[in-house]
Amino acid sequence: MRSASLFLVFLLVIYSETVWQSPQKGQKHVEQTHQILKVPTKPPDPPVSTTEAPTTPTTPKAPAMDEFLGPAECLEKKFTRGSCSLMFCPPWERCIEGHCSCKPPYLCPAEDVAPVCGRDNRKYRSFCQVMAVSCRTKKTAMSHFGKNCGEEHPTFKSSIDALTGGVKVFFPNDEFPQAGQELMVCSETWNMAAANVVCKEHGNHLGAMTANSTLYTSPTNGSDSKEFLERCLRVRCQGYETSLAECEIQTDHRTGESSIATVTCHDPAEENECGFKCANKKCVSLNQTCDGVDDCGDRSDEMCCKRCRNGAFRCKTGVCLHPDALADGLMDCLDGEDESEKFAFKKEEPEPEFPHLRKLDSFKERNSPKKEMRVDRVHLESQLYCGIPNSTTVDEGEVDERGRAARVKRVVGGVPANPTQIQWQIALVDRGKIDCGGAYIGGCWVITAAHCVRPNPSSFKVKFSLWKKTRSQSTTDIVPVEDIRIHPKFNAATYENDIALVQLEKLPFKDECLEENPAVSAVCVPWSNQLFQPNHTCSISGWGRTADGRAAQVLLWANVSLIDNCQSHYGPRFKPGDLDGSVDSCQGDSGGPLVCEDDLGVSYLWGIVSWGERCGMPGFPGVYTEIAHYFEWIRLHTGWPAVTKFNS
Repeated sequence: MRSASLFLVFLLVIYSETVWQSPQKGQKHVEQTHQILKVPTKPPDPPVSTTEAPTTPTTPKAPAMDEFLGPAECLEKKFTRGSCSLMFCPPWERCIEGHCSCKPPYLCPAEDVAPVCGRDNRKYRSFCQVMAVSCRTKKTAMSHFGKNCGEEHPTFKSSIDALTGGVKVFFPNDEFPQAGQELMVCSETWNMAAANVVCKEHGNHLGAMTANSTLYTSPTNGSDSKEFLERCLRVRCQGYETSLAECEIQTDHRTGESSIATVTCHDPAEENECGFKCANKKCVSLNQTCDGVDDCGDRSDEMCCKRCRNGAFRCKTGVCLHPDALADGLMDCLDGEDESEKFAFKKEEPEPEFPHLRKLDSFKERNSPKKEMRVDRVHLESQLYCGIPNSTTVDEGEVDERGRAARVKRVVGGVPANPTQIQWQIALVDRGKIDCGGAYIGGCWVITAAHCVRPNPSSFKVKFSLWKKTRSQSTTDIVPVEDIRIHPKFNAATYENDIALVQLEKLPFKDECLEENPAVSAVCVPWSNQLFQPNHTCSISGWGRTADGRAAQVLLWANVSLIDNCQSHYGPRFKPGDLDGSVDSCQGDSGGPLVCEDDLGVSYLWGIVSWGERCGMPGFPGVYTEIAHYFEWIRLHTGWPAVTKFNS
């Protein structure tokens, strides 16, 4: 019976003229030549449109759920916005074992942030802090952005007109005590995400049933009434908010007749259609799923999508985003695709100006939770710099050789790297001999394969920035090992949990383990096994043997594609206990890094060389330990800030 703790990645080499391979210790080297491996797979899902709504076929042969929702195994897991294996946690939460959990408020950034007044008349130092309080207490804490928060100042209030369902908001003016604006909410940006928020604010935990609009005619008598209808609030909510006060709020000039937002809060007795049951048990229609709008209130209707409707954008993980999320300065897709250069044109669009708001000082700016979240993200991500090599030391020509467009066309069977090209590659020296590689993940930590090490730190050293296997270069550093932490469930017979952490010795009287070296960079550690999907092109590196049987004299690298369905390649041999000792670690030294790059150019340690049979033969891909499955174990030993840029 296969152990649930065995997590491995299978890779397919795209194309090769030559191959290098490194046998495990004490095993016979077998020369092979790579061929294209054809793996039987199910037909691919239809292409996804990221700009226009898909055209509905005239004679569909499948039920509507198959058009957009799926696959079934994803839907069964009931993913929500708190499932950080598919999307990011907000700055006031952190990802723990695949779920977003509340942070203590004191962990929120305190630099370059705007103060916030709370419903309790307290002043909070930032939007992140007040949201952390709300997260932990399960109660709305925020009133408005501002610093005058005493009892003499009114707080934010929203109301729903009992007759028309129109939504009205009183918004405090921080500059003048007892002053504020009571305005209707505009209909232009109103949707179910915002309607859910206002209903939850008024005690309905399932949110709204409908989000509509109605025509509102301005009264003709009284200057106050006329002023009231000349403006309305434009509200944009994401769905995580507990009050409209936490949403993006802008004002819009209006005259005469205008359309205002209306809402009908959820009533289980009036539910007619249940095309999709949300994770929170709310029912929505099928055409409300996969449209980029959080209709459920927990975002479960947007988490498992094969396609997106109504112009929504689909992340590779299957999450549909509203078009407003593209190029807004906040990464929503795990691989950063929504913030990639393909949407750069959106960043160049000028923000709308509202000259009539000048007398309200910086009203629009003070009400920008999204801006505050950008500041928080920048601060949190700056705590660790990883995944991007230092370009000042990369040899000329690397971009052409490693560029995304060129990589697919390159010969991938053991191409010599440039001397400082792969800056997270390390060589593990065991009693003067290099048999294994590894990856530097920052601080004083290196990851390698468990079968490469023993619990005897004094026998090992780590070499950084090594190019020629037998000779150091000017940028090479050699660091003693302080501790070796082998995964407690590693099985040397079956190679289950083939992963180990190597802790380096600190320099005398310092907290660092090596002197500052521009030729050494850390690779990021992934927290989600959904970050990269099958067929994504990644790279491997090491000092293995070439197809002619000779040991490589310089560091080699190659391109590979991720594949899944391991049983189809190794069958019964894959099961723990059935490996007979004839396996080889392929395409590089054992423990060597498998690195994948996201859409923003950030590199992640996706795997480490573990084992494989008949290196280079069709049907026998290399097997790599998948790092994301061990994220919690890595974080436990290395600490919070030392393992990943995001979701920390």
